[in-house]
Amino acid sequence: MAVTQNHLKEALETLKETGVRITPQRHAILEYLINSMSHPTADEIYKSLEGKFPNMSVATVYNNLRVFREVGLVKELTYGDASARFDFVTTDHYHIICEECGKIVDFYYPGLNEVEHLASHVTGFKVGHHRMEIYGVCPDCASKEVH
Repeated sequence: MAVTQNHLKEALETLKETGVRITPQRHAILEYLINSMSHPTADEIYKSLEGKFPNMSVATVYNNLRVFREVGLVKELTYGDASARFDFVTTDHYHIICEECGKIVDFYYPGLNEVEHLASHVTGFKVGHHRMEIYGVCPDCASKEVH
C-alpha cells in the first residue's frame, strides 16, 4: 500500500513540476490508475468515479488521460481491440493478454533489456524502447473451457 501512495505522491509532484493544475478529478483518476491492476479503459475509469464526481464526463477522463500521457505518467495500450487501455507508468514491464476475455496482466523480466543492446549492436539503430505482448488464455477462461 505504501508503494502506491509513493507513486501517487511522485505523480502529483510531476504534475506540479510540469505546471498541470491538480484538480480533485485529476487526483481521483490518477489514484484509480495507480491502484488498478486491470489496465482500465477511459470508460471503466469514468464509470467507477461517476458516483464521486457526478458532473464529470467521459471527455473529462479522456482529456486528463491525454495530459497524463503527455507528461509521461501513463501509457496508452492498444492491442487491436476497440478501446485503448491505460497503464500507470512504473518500472519497465510486459503484458500477457487473454485472447478470451481481454484481461491484461503485468509481468517483469529484466533479461529482455539485453534485447535492446543486441538489436542496436546488430542493426546500428539507436534503440529508444521496445514493447512485447504475449497472448494466451487466462486461468479463469481456461477453467471455463474444461467444464
